[in-house]
Amino acid sequence: MNHVEVEARYEIELEEYAKRIQIEGRVLGDIARNHVIPTAIKYQNTLIENVKGLKEIFGKDFEKLAKEQMSLIKEISEHIEGINSKTEAMIEERKKANNLSSVEKMAEAYCNKVKPYFEEIRYHADKLELLVDDEMWTLVKYRELLFLR
Repeated sequence: MNHVEVEARYEIELEEYAKRIQIEGRVLGDIARNHVIPTAIKYQNTLIENVKGLKEIFGKDFEKLAKEQMSLIKEISEHIEGINSKTEAMIEERKKANNLSSVEKMAEAYCNKVKPYFEEIRYHADKLELLVDDEMWTLVKYRELLFLR
């Protein structure tokens, strides 16, 4: 291949890379916001109702009895906030990357500015997967993937 052909292939590969990361970012944001967070909130509301019931029944002693539920509610809230804030930041970085004129700069921005959010969002989603009741979780869990036949 001559120099022009090599440059053309390089540009095509960069465009393809940027598009793949863009699509993955959109899908990740969609799954996080439309599946993970609503399921976590639904489970959290179940826990809140449980704590309210314990308070009605046991009065002041409910704090001792509902300690684990309250801790779980707080932990779920932290992970929900983590997903929301990281998804928002990822979207903003994606917008900035999309406005770049150079394909090389766009691919670099997707690699260095957008893609790092994937792991951060996934961390919070994985933690919620472990906390939320299996029957409420709408997505297939990793351990279920291992043992599906």
